[in-house]
Amino acid sequence: MSILSIKNLEKSYNGTKVLNIGELEIEAGKSFGLVGNNGAGKTTLFRLLLDLIRADKGEVLSKGVNVAKSEDWKLYTGSFIDEGFLIDYLTPDEYFQFIAGLHNMSAGDLEAALAGYEELFAGEIRGKKKYIRDLSKGNQKKVGIVGALLSNPDILILDEPFANLDPSTQFRLIDELQKINKETDITMLISSHDLGHVAKFCERIVVLDKGEIVKDIHTNSETLQELETFFIQKIKGGEVAEEATEQ
Repeated sequence: MSILSIKNLEKSYNGTKVLNIGELEIEAGKSFGLVGNNGAGKTTLFRLLLDLIRADKGEVLSKGVNVAKSEDWKLYTGSFIDEGFLIDYLTPDEYFQFIAGLHNMSAGDLEAALAGYEELFAGEIRGKKKYIRDLSKGNQKKVGIVGALLSNPDILILDEPFANLDPSTQFRLIDELQKINKETDITMLISSHDLGHVAKFCERIVVLDKGEIVKDIHTNSETLQELETFFIQKIKGGEVAEEATEQ
């Protein structure tokens, strides 16, 4: 059963089409990966899913309802795209309290939820009386991701969650996401340049190229190699094109 449906979705900037997806169905309870080079349309797609920008054509349906015509989806959707999602003049603890208030969480429930992320925080986030804007990019990302998870969403959307994180924290985050994926029915959408992490974690991976879907893979033991081969061939194809132009 699909929880998100994309139909005839198009978006252009300054006359250049940056996204063109005819149809895409995302199943409930699955982990979905989105990969592609810079400019492939990954962040544009996520921003359309979250109604942060409007499509030129087509629609995004969340549980059957157009996200551009209703705000009901916000009650069950958690997301972190970039630092703009944070309230940077708050401390992390104040930010978590703010999120808890939005979802009617008691102080006790909040503390219980945050206790599960202490290993991810690595003693660098809570109780430091440091504003979010003064944290490192990696620690800001930790705050944003945990904030997105606090509401126990049905849908979680994360754009480049592994960027700016040190290797140990990347693996802690993968372990945490895998645990959530196994223990809940949450639908996770994750974009990343790290093919290894996506192939390890996601059950399905879509490759975007120039705004269009060029691969749709249900992951298996050969998926990482398939993705690597695809992007290596793109490099070689570009080199051939450059040589032809020079000649």
